[in-house]
Amino acid sequence: MDDIVRLAMAKWPHVPDCYGWLGLDARGNWYMRDDRAQAAGAFDSGKPGSRGSLLKHEKLIDFIQRNYAADALGRWFFQNGPQRVYVELEATPWIWRIEGDGTVRAHSGELVTVKRCLLDELGRVYLQTERGLGLVHTQDVTHVAERVEAGHWSPEQEPAVSLPGRYGYVRSPQRDRPAQGESP
Repeated sequence: MDDIVRLAMAKWPHVPDCYGWLGLDARGNWYMRDDRAQAAGAFDSGKPGSRGSLLKHEKLIDFIQRNYAADALGRWFFQNGPQRVYVELEATPWIWRIEGDGTVRAHSGELVTVKRCLLDELGRVYLQTERGLGLVHTQDVTHVAERVEAGHWSPEQEPAVSLPGRYGYVRSPQRDRPAQGESP
């Protein structure tokens, strides 16, 4: 986490959390979701306009990714100064990119080590790493096949519906947020 963020948190400790305004898609892209996008539907609904605006500003994306973390309930957020901005996930909290040599990186660029390889009922590939569970980017599935054929990974079947509970993440903090006055 950036030092400037830590200082802002100490200076303004009681800033309310923000829900629904930021989304991460299944390809590792960040989206800003204004009122219109939120009114169009849930981030993962597939409804026109529900994703919001694709973020393209590299420094903003880097800032988000440096300050991206999860709370004790498995809700992922971006710590924006003193405000916690919860992230709507299309799939998982991490999107993995795999290089030809088998190196695996998070959508944020961090190197990770694969612990398990999973395959859901729709053929989507997930990797469990020391950072948590993530979906393999669709463009990199051929690299997964190469790793499997070489005997490096052995995919295990896992239904997609069980992944958030089993691996401790919440896809929609907005949908699952505590009622006002209730403790998280």
